[in-house]
Amino acid sequence: KKKSKKMTIIQTNEFKDGMKVIIENNLCEILEHQFHKPGKGQAVMRVKYKNLITSQVLDKTFKTGESVEKADIEITKMQFLYSEEKILVFMNSNTFEQINIEKNLIEEKIKWMKEGDEYEISIWEEKIVNVEIQNFIEMEISETEPGFKGDTSTNTLKEAVLSNGIEIKVPLFIEAGDVVKVDTRNCEYQNRVNK
Repeated sequence: KKKSKKMTIIQTNEFKDGMKVIIENNLCEILEHQFHKPGKGQAVMRVKYKNLITSQVLDKTFKTGESVEKADIEITKMQFLYSEEKILVFMNSNTFEQINIEKNLIEEKIKWMKEGDEYEISIWEEKIVNVEIQNFIEMEISETEPGFKGDTSTNTLKEAVLSNGIEIKVPLFIEAGDVVKVDTRNCEYQNRVNK
């Protein structure tokens, strides 16, 4: 049975990027919001949001004074134990309770995740809706063409494969075995990490 909980209602002027809200009974994250005042008529708030259940990105316009329910999300830290065919198995480090998360929920993120590391799991209405991974991860280059010693220009890039199999573009001086910092949101090289 569902616990009855009090709803938190937020007005359009309280919107923030990254806020989790309920739009049409779906859990959504506000990606961008823009206050727009036409010459005549009522000011509106234009919102670009992502449905966290289906991963669709949608747009909606709210009139001033409209409100939405703020999503009541519980965030729990869990340790990633191992991966099976269609699921990842996590464990709550406090209760030792194990949960399974379907791989298709977190798609691309899986490649960045390491067994044994802790991740923040977002739970909404007793459903797991998100696994938060770091924006920046350090990872070793497993293969790339040999670097050119004298070439330190960062403008020319070459292909490289990270140890998790993801291909990225790196500057010419990077060699296999180097550890680099990568932005997991767009797979962009940030810098070399000297170990």
